[in-house]
Amino acid sequence: MRILALDPGERRIGIAVSDELRITARGLETFDRKSGQSFFRHLSGLIEEYGVHEIVIGFPVALSGERCSASARSEELASRIRASFAVAVTLWDERLTSKEANRVLRGSRPSKGTVDKVAAVIILQNYLDFLSGRSAPESDSSG
Repeated sequence: MRILALDPGERRIGIAVSDELRITARGLETFDRKSGQSFFRHLSGLIEEYGVHEIVIGFPVALSGERCSASARSEELASRIRASFAVAVTLWDERLTSKEANRVLRGSRPSKGTVDKVAAVIILQNYLDFLSGRSAPESDSSG
């Protein structure tokens, strides 16, 4: 069973998936919210195609650890996914992931969608490392 990660932004949602052993993360795509397509229909297809049993959603917090204005978007998405799908949903601290994604992509001219996808990969890899004991917890995963 795989884990899917989402990096929700105002315009785009970066998406990444784990391998079956839950060791590594790879980027899938970036969903454009303004595409006119239903994100939940798209998400349903991904859950089925990859056999997803858990979804990790990037949870933006300030460097101090306090919730910020974008935190509500992740909480709302988590709530809607819980109500729509039979999968576990975890909110995961995404502090500095976009900055890290930009660092990883430095020297190239990435699209904003590429940055969102790489940020989703970083979120998922951090979570996978936590699950395997390779890193300390960074989030309230009570979601």
